[in-house]
Amino acid sequence: MSLAEDTDGLSFSQGRIIVVIVTRLNGERFALNPDLVQRIDSVPDTILTLVDGTKYIVRESMAEVIELINEQRAGIIARAQNLVPDVEYVQPDLTLVTPIAEEDK
Repeated sequence: MSLAEDTDGLSFSQGRIIVVIVTRLNGERFALNPDLVQRIDSVPDTILTLVDGTKYIVRESMAEVIELINEQRAGIIARAQNLVPDVEYVQPDLTLVTPIAEEDK
């Protein structure tokens, strides 16, 4: 899939969900980095406020936007759990250290 190809509001790059796709009131769709969303208001239009203060009014409901963001983040967590480290982890040999008695000091 190409970067611009989207399915159900999610955008993919080499199989990885990197942004969510939302729709402006005029019907124009755009990609949004969900990590930049500070708040979502529904008054009655859905307003996305980003961390830099930028506001977007979108057609999707608050619940739909939250679901898109949750799906994007769940995809990241699922991929992280499937990562296989390149090197084999070796458990270090650990031993208990006994305290030195006062008379041995």
